[in-house]
Amino acid sequence: MADARLHAIISGRVQMVGFRMFAQDWADQLGTTGYVRNLPDGAVEVVAEGKQDMLEIFLERLKAGPRSARIDNLAVDWQLSRGEFTDFRITY
Repeated sequence: MADARLHAIISGRVQMVGFRMFAQDWADQLGTTGYVRNLPDGAVEVVAEGKQDMLEIFLERLKAGPRSARIDNLAVDWQLSRGEFTDFRITY
């Protein structure tokens, strides 16, 4: 299956609940690369690249979020992989 790129903006109660670490843990387990970061408006941004099927699983995990999170909205944009990442990181 071809590599793809997932760009997601997740809003709700997603900051100060361990969302970035949750995303990093799942990305590492699924072998995806990219980053997760908090946005100034209280949302979280995720950019991930990898195999399409692994990214779809990752997206399902993001929709659930960590136990203390509340997901109100998740905007997703699928793109072609750019191959610009070597790992998955929490960025600031």
